[in-house]
Amino acid sequence: MSDFSLTDPIVIQQIDYRTVLSKTEIDAIEHECALYEERAAAGIDAMQIVQRERRWISDECLYAIADLLQMPVVQLEGVATFYNHIYRQPVGEHIIHLCDSISCWLHDFPLIGAHLKQQLGIEFGQTSADGKVTLLTNVCLGCCDKAPALMHNGDLVENLTIESIDQLLADIGVKTAKSGGKA
Repeated sequence: MSDFSLTDPIVIQQIDYRTVLSKTEIDAIEHECALYEERAAAGIDAMQIVQRERRWISDECLYAIADLLQMPVVQLEGVATFYNHIYRQPVGEHIIHLCDSISCWLHDFPLIGAHLKQQLGIEFGQTSADGKVTLLTNVCLGCCDKAPALMHNGDLVENLTIESIDQLLADIGVKTAKSGGKA
């Protein structure tokens, strides 16, 4: 049974952006707005600015950004949920997007994905218990000629192997099953 009914009113939270966003965030968003004809066009830029500071976009931040951009929050939420590099839930310090395009599937995606999940002790869409790593899939990273590939905190890592995965995890200080829990 559902917790709501279709006859329930939709509650739209009113938030004054000045009480949620920092002056630095507001100034950076205003700069981006100046580059567009319409304020709403800076939606992705605004969310990226806030996400750089906070690592994800909470509901409160989403409402504040919509208020600052003078746009409907549902329109901004539509942008946020469409763009897979805007995080609407808390994420780890390190975000790994493993490409699951057809090229990567043909070049060991299942093996690489299973190894990452086993080493991190999490499934796709989860964050490690220590909050260090979030593991996500990505439809395509645009490097099919160098598959399999992943993106770590915005940087592409191509031609993945089990060894290169283990090295990446060691480089970022992740405790893995293979290291016996030692970073």
